[in-house]
Amino acid sequence: MMHNTHFSQFIPPSMMMASAGTWTDTVASNVWSKNRTAADANFTVYIPVLLPSNSVALQGAKLASIEIMYVIATGAMDDVTSIKLYKDTFSATAASGSGSVNTAAEVTAVTWDTGHDTAAEQKAADEHRAVCTLTTPAFVDNDEGYHIEMVVDGSASGVFKFMGAIANFTLKG
Repeated sequence: MMHNTHFSQFIPPSMMMASAGTWTDTVASNVWSKNRTAADANFTVYIPVLLPSNSVALQGAKLASIEIMYVIATGAMDDVTSIKLYKDTFSATAASGSGSVNTAAEVTAVTWDTGHDTAAEQKAADEHRAVCTLTTPAFVDNDEGYHIEMVVDGSASGVFKFMGAIANFTLKG
C-alpha cells in the first residue's frame, strides 16, 4: 500500500479560464503565462484543481494546499474581491432528471499565507505565490472536484498574468 505525503500536481496556465477581458497565451524566456490586457473592469479567474479521485473512503488524493502563481505588472489591481476554494459535487442522479449535475460549495476552513491574507497584499503590483491551505485536508471522492475562483477588479494600468498553480496532496492507495 502506498502512502506518500509529498505529491504535487502542476496546473498550467492553459487550464485556467476567465470570465471577461482580453487574454493572451504568452511565452517569454520559455515561461508560459495567460495575460490579461490592462482594463478597468472586473473579471473572474477559474483554476481547476486536477487530482486523482477514488470511490473508496480514505483512498486516492488527499488535498492539502494549492499555490496560485500570478504576476500583477505595471500597476496594482483596483481590488481583489475574493480568492476562494470551492468543492464541486457531481450528482449521481442528475442523469435521470432528479437533480443538478454539479453544485459548488465554498470551502471555508482554509488559511492563506501571511503575504496573501488581505486584499491589499493580493492586489499589489508584484510577483505572487498565494498559498491556500486546507485546515483539514480532504480526500477527493470519485464524484467530487475542487476549483479556485479569483474575483478581481482590474485597473486601467494593471496587467494580470496567470503563471499556473500547484496542488499539494497525499496519495494513498
